[in-house]
Amino acid sequence: MSRAGLFVTFEGPEGSGKTTQIQLLGAWLRERAYDVLSTREPGGTRISNVIRDLVLDPANVEMQPEAEFLLFSAARAQLVAEIIRPHLLAGGVVLCDRYADSSLAYQGYGRGLSLASLCQITAFATGDLVPDLTVYLDLPTDDGLRRKQDGDAGEWNRMEREQRAFHERVRAGYLALAAAEPARWLVLDARQSVDDVAGQIRELVAARLGLPVSTRNSKG
Repeated sequence: MSRAGLFVTFEGPEGSGKTTQIQLLGAWLRERAYDVLSTREPGGTRISNVIRDLVLDPANVEMQPEAEFLLFSAARAQLVAEIIRPHLLAGGVVLCDRYADSSLAYQGYGRGLSLASLCQITAFATGDLVPDLTVYLDLPTDDGLRRKQDGDAGEWNRMEREQRAFHERVRAGYLALAAAEPARWLVLDARQSVDDVAGQIRELVAARLGLPVSTRNSKG
């Protein structure tokens, strides 16, 4: 199915600043009269939020990797069909906190499931919808876990509670995915200042949208 609009996804560990950067980019684009939809995975719809509660509940320790991936895929299918694709077809910009690359990194590289199988199921669930741009905010594993511990007093979800080795595999997976598709991915060091990261993201998004050079580096 053809579509218009611009689809930008954000990936990275907890504590990497995804939420902040989505908010900053969304505000910058809205100031330039773009119709921006910000959403997240898993979630974004009533059904997807129910699945989110199930798959991230720390009590569900017996959940198998295959079931985990299929639940994420079901939430993703609902979000794409109900929210993301209609907004893109209307010519809008979608900013999504995590998307299918999360499943490849976490369930593929992290859990060891077949990447080929995951890609096939993902294509079915999303109708082959691939982001125009994926921003990966890279952070050493220990830094990410420390930021999560220092910044969130709430209970850690089931994925965040995994061992350090799991998170290391996930990070390596993200970097491998980015290396395989350099035209789609923007890899940034999340240890930079918030403004520096935001400026680099704006520069690339502006280029994708064909904005004049004079507006690309503007914060306001």
